[in-house]
Amino acid sequence: MASHSTSKFLAGMTIVNLSINTPGPVAASRLTRMGASVTKVEPPSGDPLSTFAPDWYKSLAAGQHVIALDLKDPGGRSQLDSLLRDADLLLASSRPSALRRLKLDWETLHAHYQRLCFVGITGYPEPHQERSGHDLTYLASAGLVAPPQLPPSLFVDLAGAERCVILALALLLHRERTGEASCATVSLYECAVELAAPVRAGLTSPDGMLHGAHPLYGLYEAKDGWIAIAALEPHFAERLLASLEIPQPDREQLACVFLRRSVEEWENWASEHDLPLSAVRRL
Repeated sequence: MASHSTSKFLAGMTIVNLSINTPGPVAASRLTRMGASVTKVEPPSGDPLSTFAPDWYKSLAAGQHVIALDLKDPGGRSQLDSLLRDADLLLASSRPSALRRLKLDWETLHAHYQRLCFVGITGYPEPHQERSGHDLTYLASAGLVAPPQLPPSLFVDLAGAERCVILALALLLHRERTGEASCATVSLYECAVELAAPVRAGLTSPDGMLHGAHPLYGLYEAKDGWIAIAALEPHFAERLLASLEIPQPDREQLACVFLRRSVEEWENWASEHDLPLSAVRRL
């Protein structure tokens, strides 16, 4: 069975990516690994990610044709138009007003390129699509930041990238079935709101079952580090308690037991007993 990360499902599909930074390039990278032919069009100044995280930038651009074009220059715009004539999908992350100034809004695109699908990335949904933002501000707006600690990853950008891929596949499938090209917009703030759904549902709220209220789902200190245990299903819970000879889920008893062995010993033990336990590792 082919892995979607190295498949040829999109072989023959041509994609032009105008986006920079994270969500668009991550989405384009995944589409590339699914077999699409991707051209990454950067501004003359380049993609800021190449300066902030050069190794990640190179990884995301791998397998793509990367060119720098000034879209305000007639020559640069002519080269882009040439790319769009044969493209199946355009991916962009500029504000709607900027796309209109460049005549890259959906209405103008569709009038010139009947088979071209379009996925646009915005910060906020209508009517606030011109509002600026970044991963941190979307998370903060959705209630997913606990000051003064900063989030350990770009959760919204990565979630937005996956949504871009899903919508790109949906648009291409729809076009293949009906012959009709169409567009879709990914709002990163809406992605953040959906990431906050477990909090709103009470699962990961401060007193939620998955935020400390369930003794078999949490973090415990071992002899030389920390482990994470997630024995939620009854068969995992029963096997864990029976193997540790603990009659009922009790956080204090579990804490005492887990201190007796090293992290590696607990991981080996969990593997032998088929239990969801992992070391807490630092990158």
